[in-house]
Amino acid sequence: MTTFAETTATAPCDSLRRSATQVLLGNWTGAATVPSRALYPHQWSWDSAFIAVGLRHVSPRRAQRELETLLSAQWGDGRIPHIVFNPSVPDGAYFPGPGFWRSAVAGRAAGASAFIQTSGIIQPPVHALAAWLVHAADPAESRRRGFLPRVYPRLAAWHRYLGGARDLGGGGLASVVHPWEPGLDNSPCWDAALARIEPAPFGSFARTDLHHSSAADRPTDLDYARYVRLAATYRDHGYDDARTPHAFAIEDPSFNALLIASEHALADIAETIGADAGPHRRRAEAATAALVGRLWDPVDEIFHARDLVTGAAIAGHSVSGLIPLVVPGLPAAIAKALARTLHGPRFGLGRVHLVPSYDLTAPEFDGNRYWRGPSWFNTAWLIHRGLAAHGEEEAAGLLREQFLTLAHRSEFAEYLEPHSGDARGILRFSWTAALALDLLQTSVAQGVAR
Repeated sequence: MTTFAETTATAPCDSLRRSATQVLLGNWTGAATVPSRALYPHQWSWDSAFIAVGLRHVSPRRAQRELETLLSAQWGDGRIPHIVFNPSVPDGAYFPGPGFWRSAVAGRAAGASAFIQTSGIIQPPVHALAAWLVHAADPAESRRRGFLPRVYPRLAAWHRYLGGARDLGGGGLASVVHPWEPGLDNSPCWDAALARIEPAPFGSFARTDLHHSSAADRPTDLDYARYVRLAATYRDHGYDDARTPHAFAIEDPSFNALLIASEHALADIAETIGADAGPHRRRAEAATAALVGRLWDPVDEIFHARDLVTGAAIAGHSVSGLIPLVVPGLPAAIAKALARTLHGPRFGLGRVHLVPSYDLTAPEFDGNRYWRGPSWFNTAWLIHRGLAAHGEEEAAGLLREQFLTLAHRSEFAEYLEPHSGDARGILRFSWTAALALDLLQTSVAQGVAR
């Protein structure tokens, strides 16, 4: 095994900045940025939030437009769908495409657009945080365009949806109802819950992802058959959270940590435009208490997801359990414990490349297959932000150096094998390029401060 210390050589800043900018320009469609031209030819929700964070260093106005385009597809109930489909892309270019989701018809009662085709599920709520950072990049341009006053009501509605219809457990946390929603698609954490799901017939769908990426790197056909079944059940119940018989309902720590961080950002936005920030601060405080009370494990020193169907905590050790480091006001003792876990044998900070998505010591770990072990750049960016905010400057600096070196060396790969550092998935991936630009612009001492 080649260690990170033996291979790292920090990329020249100018070359890295130029290359990352070229990726974003190449994936720009005129109104938004696709994750990649090949595998992901539409606009993805949390991708666009991360992309806007990096675009603000290239063009704050374009970063604003990235978020505005996404928010224009918001449903009447407040949800931001996880995909906004580009009508110029053939339906068969990506599965499941607009013909599967049928948002305008199946989502009509939930307020889906009659004109913009979307999916019906959601992704992690990074959007208010992204909007605040985009505003901060050029406040004068933001004020001139009225950016914050225009996005604030939509972001507030998004958070109300998550805190209302999606509090399926009644404990003050948002729930996810499909493995794609927390963004950790085929994590071993979901194996037991997915085993309950009757797969869709294998002949009823045709995967397109395997045209662009190795089958060894992607979720299995059985995973996909279960994803399809869950999505179809939700669709066939009108995307109604109360009416759908959810066989998969999870309180995920990273999803809720990002909601809390964004609630703090929404409070900052409210103050800036003269709205009442108090409700946002109170909701963030209450959600932090719920996150710690319901998902923190002081013995394992990590946050565990909770399966609402069984009521039990999910035992697996996932990168999701470290991402609550981004929560402002997280108790210092918990932040210290998370840093210990990050450096320990399960995640090996400094001994492997970035932060693996799953426990290195677990039998389920697979360093090549999507979220079952590979290291991802977006989760590394979030953990870097959290470490810096909680005073873990040395660890944050190490992770920042790794990120920049590996992003450049891998041609902005989607993800990496954590032991070798080899690129996996798609190259020239937009959020990898965008977040590299952000770390280039932001010193470790600042830690991407709010």
